[in-house]
Amino acid sequence: MKKIKLFDPVFDQDEIKAVIKTLKSGFWASGSGSGNVLKFENKFKKYTQSKACVAVNSGTAALNLALSLFDVKNKEVILPSLSFVSTAHCIVENGGIPIFVDVEPNTLCIDPKKIKQAVSKKTIAVIPVHFGGMSCNQDEIHKIARSFNLEIIEDAAHAVGTTWKNYRKIGAHSSAVCFSFHPVKNLAMPTGGLISLNHKNHKKFKKILDSRRWCGITDRKDTDYDVREIGWNYYMNEFSAVIGLQQLKKLDKLNKKRRKIAERYYNEISLESKMPFDQNCSYHLYWILVKNRQKVRKELAQNGIETGTHYKPIHSMKMYKKSNSLPITERVGKQIVTIPIHPNLKNSEIEKIINTVNKFA
Repeated sequence: MKKIKLFDPVFDQDEIKAVIKTLKSGFWASGSGSGNVLKFENKFKKYTQSKACVAVNSGTAALNLALSLFDVKNKEVILPSLSFVSTAHCIVENGGIPIFVDVEPNTLCIDPKKIKQAVSKKTIAVIPVHFGGMSCNQDEIHKIARSFNLEIIEDAAHAVGTTWKNYRKIGAHSSAVCFSFHPVKNLAMPTGGLISLNHKNHKKFKKILDSRRWCGITDRKDTDYDVREIGWNYYMNEFSAVIGLQQLKKLDKLNKKRRKIAERYYNEISLESKMPFDQNCSYHLYWILVKNRQKVRKELAQNGIETGTHYKPIHSMKMYKKSNSLPITERVGKQIVTIPIHPNLKNSEIEKIINTVNKFA
């Protein structure tokens, strides 16, 4: 039985030719972000209509660097617990204090009302996560941020190509927006991430990030350079960049296929709790909620359908264990199952997934 993969990158001869050309060139990487990395930054800036872009080697690196732009040490940063653990790690990495709040039950995105309730004198920023590619309620979050003078650093790891109510693409709104280009993401690379900047000081911030992504190196002239502060080995390589350039060309077309699958799931899966359909969503993943997750996943696996559980709530992990209750997040964390939604799915496979899931309706 051929397995139906949960995630499956989409590529063709364009990516293969680009990689071979890069391989033969002998120019595989540059910490200064030149070559195809610079081309990718410029193309992505145009795609999102953001003010500046800095390419890095992962979504985690993007989050760590973005948080480093703001003085979060000993200050509170509000975030959802329903996310990959990097969303919290970046706060701790920069000396901040993660404050977890609950999510909306229909979108599983951070609940703006809970953000407002969690703001204290020590709060400096909020990290909304566009869960599964579904946009958070940006209007409300920005309104709250303005009223309390908070920075917004968006975790858009799932949301490349997502729009907000037919406005601009995610990436053009907040001070910093962090993307992941992990091989399973909608725009896939061997390894990659990016920060789009829209802050009033975006030119200054870009210069800082250009240095920090390459071990703090500045003022490079030939073989001479200076280092004024600590930095990291976070720069993107040329192979990832050339693949990213090809992936970006077909991103909207591939996301359109994801939305068509999501529409079928929403209309044909009989479960009450499932990811809603939204024309603006990029659908990195599609989730359902079930009462007996182990039984459902076992049945799907026996039918050759790979599934996932995105995610175990961060606040339930030993490092982040807190006493405060997040009832929606905790319920979802026990019931969520993610099912395949990538563009490589055939109609027969989509029907098989729907029919197998519906046995538990």
